[in-house]
Amino acid sequence: MIDLDLRHASPDFKHYTELRLQENKETRLSLINGSLISNSRTAKSGLSARTYINGSWGFASSPVIDKRTLRAVLKEADFNAGYLNRKVKLGKPELPCCRKKAVDVPEAPKKPCSATELVAFMTGLDHLISDSCPKLSSRSLRLYFISMEKKLITSCGSELHSLLPRISLYVDLTMEHKGEPVSLYNVYGGYGFFEQHFTSPEALLPAVEKQYQSLEQKSRGIHPRAGVHTCILDAELGGILAHEAVGHTVESDLVRSGSVAADRWRQPVASPIVSLADFAHTALGRPCPVPVHIDDEGMAARDAMIIENGILSSYLHDKESAMDFNMPPTGNARAFEYSDEPLVRMRNTAILPGKDRISDMIASIDDGYYLIRPGNGQADATGEFMFAVTMGYEIKKGALGRALKDVTVSGVAFDFLKTVDMVSDELSWECGGFCSKKQLMIVGMGGPAVRGLINVGGR
Repeated sequence: MIDLDLRHASPDFKHYTELRLQENKETRLSLINGSLISNSRTAKSGLSARTYINGSWGFASSPVIDKRTLRAVLKEADFNAGYLNRKVKLGKPELPCCRKKAVDVPEAPKKPCSATELVAFMTGLDHLISDSCPKLSSRSLRLYFISMEKKLITSCGSELHSLLPRISLYVDLTMEHKGEPVSLYNVYGGYGFFEQHFTSPEALLPAVEKQYQSLEQKSRGIHPRAGVHTCILDAELGGILAHEAVGHTVESDLVRSGSVAADRWRQPVASPIVSLADFAHTALGRPCPVPVHIDDEGMAARDAMIIENGILSSYLHDKESAMDFNMPPTGNARAFEYSDEPLVRMRNTAILPGKDRISDMIASIDDGYYLIRPGNGQADATGEFMFAVTMGYEIKKGALGRALKDVTVSGVAFDFLKTVDMVSDELSWECGGFCSKKQLMIVGMGGPAVRGLINVGGR
């Protein structure tokens, strides 16, 4: 990142102000059937300032990074806020303030892989997959690395220097069965740098071979019976349900707009054994996949217990919504690029683990399904959802049976959560989650496995 001390501009702060310097770096590399399709590295950086006057916000940004532009951006943001304040005259009080300083910059590898070495890794893995997985009709490998570096100061006295790196390797395998293509993908990697997750193609091959075996089972699989069934949703599927169908409904801007959570405050929305949180940076004593210590408004990030023992107990807030709702800020204001204003966004959303073992949960079902891996899906502010399930198994008389073809599940999140009667005792995170609410954002999703009643789509 271009080095620029933002503190030199603090004497120019006339009102509540946030000043941010940000650089996003991305590496993309993809192969299809051994052919290199894309190989790019990009960087996007710039300055932004945001000013608040009596409830009116002014925002300005520039890709030019120097002291002169810094002051010009501040001046423009201040002008924009003042102009709106004179026009709309909201007359709101001052925002809550937090004086917090943090440096969260993980150490980068001493010898990072070059572009040539990354291509060699990917082509080497592709060759191993081709040799070890002979029934494939096609294979696709996609490597995506992003690092988000931010420097932030506020007129309240908060300072932040953070670096959020994440590497994701998407492996998509396809085979044909009776003339029809059957696919299964998985994501490998997570928080950190390439070198921390991948040592050699040979080390990753066993995990991909396991994925291939699951694909073989799926190719011979069955279609489930349509209707409401007792199902186990594994961690990945439970995680996307927690994020898409619950988490968005409690983001305060959507609560203001009339989401289903607006009328459920302090009411039962789930089984008493269900608790669901949006974690800031640490969950159950372990680092989260997307650690946020200070958000992009300079507010200390804290865990938000969205559902506690079945009761809706928290919304997700930025400074302004916390003031409007008369609640403590949660530190959920996040911006993806320097030119984006912070929005109320999730960080690491998951149901908390319970006391049940997966084996006991399977044994408890006489006729149902074990749903493992999610595909695409959608949810809205009513809590209604529909998700694809790309890997799962039938359960017959307490034992796993045949694999399932691609299916869908649908329902209303709070209705499903009220039927949950078993929660597994382990928390696991997926490693490639993104959210696309108005602007892209890196998020963490995960959880335990949960058992409940859900509508399953048949053939």
